[in-house]
Amino acid sequence: RPDLAAALRELRAQYEALAARNLQAAEDWYRARCARLHERAARSQEAVRASRREAGECRRQLQARLAEMESLRGAHQSLERQLQELEERHSAEAAGLQDTIGQLEDDLQNTKNEMARHLREYQDLLNVKMALDIEIAAYRKLLEGEENLFSTGSVSLSALNALPNPTYSFQPRGFSSST
Repeated sequence: RPDLAAALRELRAQYEALAARNLQAAEDWYRARCARLHERAARSQEAVRASRREAGECRRQLQARLAEMESLRGAHQSLERQLQELEERHSAEAAGLQDTIGQLEDDLQNTKNEMARHLREYQDLLNVKMALDIEIAAYRKLLEGEENLFSTGSVSLSALNALPNPTYSFQPRGFSSST
């Protein structure tokens, strides 16, 4: 009879050796797999840390930009208010200057009218003076003529009547202004 127990022992030894090899292979595969997973996890953790650092830096930059934006917004509003105040002041000054210009133009027109009136009065007075000068000259001639008659001694009434009666016509000059 064949020795079944020995064959069974040999089979058992082969199975145990196979199981040990399979167990060793499984453990090696498991260790390799775990090592790769640990390596991936380490790389992922480093990537997560880098991402967190980058996110933190982005947050700091964002906060800095927001603070800068608020500062610029405040400066912009301040400049807008200053611009509006300057425009209002300029408008008020322009209106004041327009009023002053209007008053000065009225004053200028009044002064021109008053000058024209004074020139007319002056022209009238000049015309009267010229008429008086002509009349005085005529009386002077008459007086000189009478003195000549009295000095010669032959004064007669007919001689006085023979003197021509002077009539003077006066034509006033026209005045033109260049205003």
